[in-house]
Amino acid sequence: MLQVLPFDIEIGQHKVMLNVENARERGLYAGDRVRVRAKGASTTAILDTTTQMVKPGEIGIFTEALKDLKDPKQVDILPAPKPMSLCYIKMLMDNQKLEEDQIRAIVQDIVDNNLSEIELSAYITASYIHKLEAQETEWLTRAMIDTGERIHFDTRPVMDKHSIGGVPGNKVSLLVVPIVAAAGLMIPKTSSRAITGAGGTADLMEVVAPVEFSAEEIKELTETVGGVIVWGGATNIAPADDKLIKAEYALSIDPYSQMLASIMAKKGAVGADSVVIDMPVGPGTKLPSPEAGRSLAKDLIDLGERLGIRVECAMTFGGSPVGRTIGPALEVREALTVLENKGGPNSLREKSLSLAGILLEMGGIAGRGGGYKAAEEILTSGRALQKLLEIIEVQGGDPKVTSESIEVGEQCQDILAPVGGYVVAFDNKRLVELARMAGAPSDKMAGVIIHKKMGERVRRDEPLITICSSSDWELESAVKDAKRQMPIVVEGMLLERYPRVMEI
Repeated sequence: MLQVLPFDIEIGQHKVMLNVENARERGLYAGDRVRVRAKGASTTAILDTTTQMVKPGEIGIFTEALKDLKDPKQVDILPAPKPMSLCYIKMLMDNQKLEEDQIRAIVQDIVDNNLSEIELSAYITASYIHKLEAQETEWLTRAMIDTGERIHFDTRPVMDKHSIGGVPGNKVSLLVVPIVAAAGLMIPKTSSRAITGAGGTADLMEVVAPVEFSAEEIKELTETVGGVIVWGGATNIAPADDKLIKAEYALSIDPYSQMLASIMAKKGAVGADSVVIDMPVGPGTKLPSPEAGRSLAKDLIDLGERLGIRVECAMTFGGSPVGRTIGPALEVREALTVLENKGGPNSLREKSLSLAGILLEMGGIAGRGGGYKAAEEILTSGRALQKLLEIIEVQGGDPKVTSESIEVGEQCQDILAPVGGYVVAFDNKRLVELARMAGAPSDKMAGVIIHKKMGERVRRDEPLITICSSSDWELESAVKDAKRQMPIVVEGMLLERYPRVMEI
């Protein structure tokens, strides 16, 4: 028996650690799969070895495995067989077609943390190299839905919206959800947090209300006020998706078939009948051309039909940010300005009304072509604002919040135009990088305000952007980087000088 050394660290995987000496005695090596047995409980875990962190006679057990074992004092450890899903992953690597039960076995092992990081990476890489057929993608999507919680609403239809991402400042869910809910339709919007961006929809909503709820709570809240904007990661809805996204992020790849399944699994799990997909197109997005957008739309609509979900796709301009802000608090303030009918950027208003209008048409509230006008009436009448405040209140936020009450970083600095002229180039990725350097999304009040967009006239020494932060040193770092490589180019600007002057 081995003395348990608890490691109170969540690593997203069932893992244990042995001293090298004990591992050799048992014929075990780092990366092996082992069965850990305690009195009245057992679990399978991945083994790691050490010469220092764990002494001979001890076993380090991380949080996930400890929960299964019910916090034991002593355990025994034995070699465990590899799961059959590894054979199916190898088949995928060899470009062999998989059956439904084989795909389901892979997904179940992902959910159960039975695959090591290397094995999961092998699956992601194989999926990236070998695109799944339509039938395989359907099986994958259904497996992702069935291995987690599902929400079943008594009232129909249930609407939903998704953006494939790639464009910063895309705060439209804060307008679309209340417009659709105010029209009398159900819209349980589960959203993500930022991975590479400066603020996911969940990060934005968290500025004004809590976003972490169980599936049962999401159902109850949605039935109370018609809609929610919550973080999907707090639920057990399509749990394989979050684990796969982490692996994809580490590898900087986005397997096509996995992306389709990821989108539709979350929608199927919340019981959506109709979904509109926002597909930003343009340089720097996931869809560089309209042709790529049309191909993705076809595949999403086909997958939706297989799952019994009506899907419509909207290709939108992704060449510059939606609105003029990037960063949670800044974006929420801008969205509230539009909802309060106090102006705001036209790009945000138009895109939100267009997407909401499609959902109103799909939900039978407006006829074909009449959705935009119906959405506009709900916005201008103040019903959308009132509905968002109801959603904020039911989620535990302050229903008296206004655009003016949203606090942003006190540390702000303008980046000035070195020459006069017109804006001729716009780097979305650089703007996101600067917002993240300023502290977003962890610092909700950090971000970037954009004063000039493509084609707009700018005078010398006029602000192009303003960077805000709660931290003076993060602001200083972001400002320095912005001046080193400007995110906005004005015609005639000197971009770089060679040879560079050495800094002493």
